[in-house]
Amino acid sequence: MTTISIFRELIRSKNYLVSHPAADELEDDDLTILDLESIVLTGRIVERQHDGETDETKHVVNGRSIADYEAKAVVKIGFSGELIFITVYVI
Repeated sequence: MTTISIFRELIRSKNYLVSHPAADELEDDDLTILDLESIVLTGRIVERQHDGETDETKHVVNGRSIADYEAKAVVKIGFSGELIFITVYVI
């Protein structure tokens, strides 16, 4: 299973968390939780970022909001296997 497929399955099973910074960005960009889901369900991974301090890999997903805006979400897999939205923004 590819990484984006895993992310999509986590979205479909509602196994995700939204960080406080991502929630703030949702509000700032007038997006909803459905937009977050849509970005991952319609998107593709465009970048992988490795954090040397935490040894975590973050993924930048480029997709479409419900209103068909191009947007990006930065996500990672949490310690208990859930998808964590780190931030989100409209392009």
